[in-house]
Amino acid sequence: MKSFPVAWRWTLAALIAVVALAVAIWPRGARETPRAASETTRPPAAVSPGLRAAAQLADCPRPAPGAVGSGPLAGITVDCLATGGPVDLAAAVAGRPVLLNLWTYWCPPCAEELPALQRYAERPGAVTVLTVHSDPDEAKALARLTDLDVRLPGVQDGGAKVRSAVKAPAVQPISVLVRADGSVAKVVVRPFRDADDIAATVAAELGAAA
Repeated sequence: MKSFPVAWRWTLAALIAVVALAVAIWPRGARETPRAASETTRPPAAVSPGLRAAAQLADCPRPAPGAVGSGPLAGITVDCLATGGPVDLAAAVAGRPVLLNLWTYWCPPCAEELPALQRYAERPGAVTVLTVHSDPDEAKALARLTDLDVRLPGVQDGGAKVRSAVKAPAVQPISVLVRADGSVAKVVVRPFRDADDIAATVAAELGAAA
């Protein structure tokens, strides 16, 4: 059998390449992307009462009688990590200076900073520290806090509503220093080194010494 001339072999190779390219860029059906996403996305694990109890977190702040939330946090409702119940965030922190710490269970600097926040919160004169878990997986947040032996009050904000409200960048950890009137004094876009660093920053921005 005679072999193809060189020119025909090059033509055939070019034709195969064109067909392969056409297959690669051919538009897929509209259903393909959602189906692929559903196969790779896993819903967060449900939080069992035992997991919540094991974390032994302090309860979330309660609104003072007649307190009305104001500032950028107004209208935000999140869930309390200690109980699973809803929290009107602006009302809960109204009338007191607060440090909101935005973190996620998978963030290494957050794991280093959270124990320092615990130590700061135990000092006389410390402002209220409220952790804000900014990932949808609440169960992993509770497990992480249990491992770190951090018992601070905290809320679950899987939709990052707090971060959006204060216009903070999408990084962790972030600490938001909130004045008693609900206004934001400072958005701290870095991890604190230790309790002394936290105390110095809070004193400078909120005027509360601890």
